[in-house]
Amino acid sequence: MQRKSKIYTKTGDQGTTALYDGQRLHKDDRVFEALGDVDELNALIGLALAQMQTMSQEIDVLTHVSEQGLINDSAFLSDIQRDLIDVGSALGTPLDGKKGASDLRVRFHGECAKLERQIDAWDFALPRLTQFILPQGGVVAAKLHVARTVCRRAERRVWPLVEQRKVEIEVAQYLNRLADLLFVCARRYTIGEEVPYKKA
Repeated sequence: MQRKSKIYTKTGDQGTTALYDGQRLHKDDRVFEALGDVDELNALIGLALAQMQTMSQEIDVLTHVSEQGLINDSAFLSDIQRDLIDVGSALGTPLDGKKGASDLRVRFHGECAKLERQIDAWDFALPRLTQFILPQGGVVAAKLHVARTVCRRAERRVWPLVEQRKVEIEVAQYLNRLADLLFVCARRYTIGEEVPYKKA
């Protein structure tokens, strides 16, 4: 029986972590800040998906989602999670990394058109927005709103790397569009009426 590899390597015990090309950087490097945010975003989408899977008995309270729609949305968001793994691969193998590593790196071309098509399809069935809304509306909607805010943070972390020519601009553009998609998806899963912002 083949022995499994150990989860812990101890190689990061001195405060550095390796990129995919073998280059070691301090754990607080901008690359790892961006990677951490993308990882957090992926986990939050997974959390929203887990909640969505328990909604079959509550589907009748959602105005904009049918049971088949729930299945399709879950599949689409799972596909987004796979995209985010590719985003992480692109971030973890910088364009200016070790010679030869670029031949092995993931070429992330982005899927903005895919996201835009889904945004348009979901938004078409939603009430027209005329003012800001509060980020609430049930557990799934709230979790998607949290994912949206983390997506914006990840985007902010990625832009300096784009400007330093460490990663393709398509990575930042994808995160920009994904935040929009998560906002529309949160609206789609809002239970009851949306709560408009009113100055206190």
